[in-house]
Amino acid sequence: MVSPELEKRDFSSKKIQQFQKKVFSFYQKNKRELPWRKTKDPYKVLLSEFMLQQTQVNRVVSYYNRWIVTWPTIHALAAAPLPKILQMWMGLGYNTRALHLHWAAKKIVTTFDGDVLKALKQYKELPGIGKYTSQAVQIFATNADLVTVDTNIRRIFIREFNLPESVSDKKLWILAKACLPKGKSRDWHNALMDYGALYLTSHKTGIKPKVQQSRFEGSNRQIRAKILRYLLKETMSISELERNLGIKQTRLKGVLDKMRAEKIIVKRNNFYQISE
Repeated sequence: MVSPELEKRDFSSKKIQQFQKKVFSFYQKNKRELPWRKTKDPYKVLLSEFMLQQTQVNRVVSYYNRWIVTWPTIHALAAAPLPKILQMWMGLGYNTRALHLHWAAKKIVTTFDGDVLKALKQYKELPGIGKYTSQAVQIFATNADLVTVDTNIRRIFIREFNLPESVSDKKLWILAKACLPKGKSRDWHNALMDYGALYLTSHKTGIKPKVQQSRFEGSNRQIRAKILRYLLKETMSISELERNLGIKQTRLKGVLDKMRAEKIIVKRNNFYQISE
């Protein structure tokens, strides 16, 4: 039975069954073979979810494979030095994700005895993890009858059910629950991901994500990445960074201050270095 919270729109059982059939049919013919789909290890699934945030799948594959060789368990990651983690992450962008992943690993090990699934059920205690990631890891690791809604799934529901782009997250999650085929959550969400990424794309539908990436070239994100590359090799003063980056200290100081506030770097004796 469809929830009355979906208002007067026609989300009949027949419509939902047709939608499920369409998505599963596409998936059977176009399923992507991705390394994180071959594991039920919650840690490895969590890693893939962090890496896939705002990053294209084809860029993530090689990073994921190298990462699980270097740190095959949540305990190994929690014990790793941050500079090594940031070095491994370089090129994926949004380096605070690496920091949050490291902090989350430490929290999972110290507070939850390394039990990733137990920790995710209390995801608000973990840095960088929201409802989407918490649900996604449980879905892909255990096939739990849960739902999650990312940019791809949001776009699919808007197009397939003729919803306005202003539809609330609450209504999308209610619709997601109504569409979930019980006992098939893992396959269903993989199917949705592929349907949205390969067929019902943003370009094809014109439906834009709620949050769009800012331009990288010349941005503070680009400056942060360059700062990390230098500091991973050696400590530097702001004057040395200014010379190497060709950026005025007035702008550079703001970026450095933010990175210090995020605990990515520290300043000691007027020299900047990666946090331990």
